[in-house]
Amino acid sequence: MVFPEGFAVPPVEFLLPLLVALVGVLALLWVNSPAVTDRTVIAFAPWMVLGSTLHVLYQVQAIPGPIDVLFGAPTVYVTTAVLAGFVWVASIYLHGAELQQSVETPLGVSGALLFLVAAGYAINTGLDAGTIDAFWPAVSVVLSVVLTALAWVGLERWASETAAVTGLTGLLVVFGHALDGVSTAVGYDILGASEEVPASQLILHAGEALPTYDLLGAGWLFVVVKVALAMAVVGLFKEYVRDAPRQARLLLAFIAAVGLGPGVHNVLLFTIA
Repeated sequence: MVFPEGFAVPPVEFLLPLLVALVGVLALLWVNSPAVTDRTVIAFAPWMVLGSTLHVLYQVQAIPGPIDVLFGAPTVYVTTAVLAGFVWVASIYLHGAELQQSVETPLGVSGALLFLVAAGYAINTGLDAGTIDAFWPAVSVVLSVVLTALAWVGLERWASETAAVTGLTGLLVVFGHALDGVSTAVGYDILGASEEVPASQLILHAGEALPTYDLLGAGWLFVVVKVALAMAVVGLFKEYVRDAPRQARLLLAFIAAVGLGPGVHNVLLFTIA
């Protein structure tokens, strides 16, 4: 099995316009060639978690049909990318016309507002259903923050140049994958959640086969692997960021999203369902 369970492509009447919009926004970004800095990547962080929040709403059937097909996996991430891309393009043109002071601020603020609305709607849905339970999701977030801080302090001490060059982008990569790892471990070992991604299933099953399973569960191995891989990627990207910062930070932003999106998805889904 290559794709996770639930992987589905929407009907062609939705897929075709979505792909046309994606090509359009990519073409506009190609023409404008915007700079990509730490601030740009951080501005995109709310959009990364917006996509996962919309997918949670899809999973709890809180999005009305027929547009709900745009919010299944993996279509929701294309939908969110198109929306974020057009906001980015609009911000570029408005900044060029001197109608706003920066590109990143409106990009980040608009994404944050949309995320707050979507997350608030999701929490309200859980309240209506009487299924809200935020204790273990909150523990996941706290542990992820602590783990990220420890990992980054270690990186600054033993590979200070890597930490300085990759900056907040590298930090976001580590935090995103720490959150994904910890929330998955908590969900799997404590909340009885299943794991849909085949590669993750292999690691969790390997954790179950270790003699530490009865004491620590299976998820700790997944956390270690996720954080170690994130740190390794950040280290490997040091020279790339220095030589080609725009392309490197775009790739690192994508890598961060691959961790941060699923991590927030886990936290929100466990909270409301």
